[in-house]
Amino acid sequence: MKRVAFICVHNSCRSQMAEAFGRILGLGVMEAYSAGTETRPAINQDAVRIMKEIGVDMELLQKPKLLEDIPAVDIVVTMGCNVSCPLLPCQHREDWGLDDPSGKSDEEFRVVRNLIQAKMKDLLRRLESGAV
Repeated sequence: MKRVAFICVHNSCRSQMAEAFGRILGLGVMEAYSAGTETRPAINQDAVRIMKEIGVDMELLQKPKLLEDIPAVDIVVTMGCNVSCPLLPCQHREDWGLDDPSGKSDEEFRVVRNLIQAKMKDLLRRLESGAV
């Protein structure tokens, strides 16, 4: 199984949603982690609410974490932070280029949530086929 880290600045929204999808959709294929270069005291409550709409409770197993709080990983996925992320050693790196929905409408949160879910399914397909 590959260890995959989803990285964002604050580790409170997009990277947390990706970790949640990775834990559910990637069960048996990947170990999903998320982390940030800075943290917030809690996961973004709008993200929590939008994920709960589809039956995913991120607060059960997740909390904001810094890069040094996660184990060594095989794959790093950045969310599109528009900042230079510190170098994390890995075998594969990609950027999903997602806009941060923080402070925006529920509809914008849903768009980002659905994009993360679609990108996660694509990543899992590539992992299962050995392309990543």
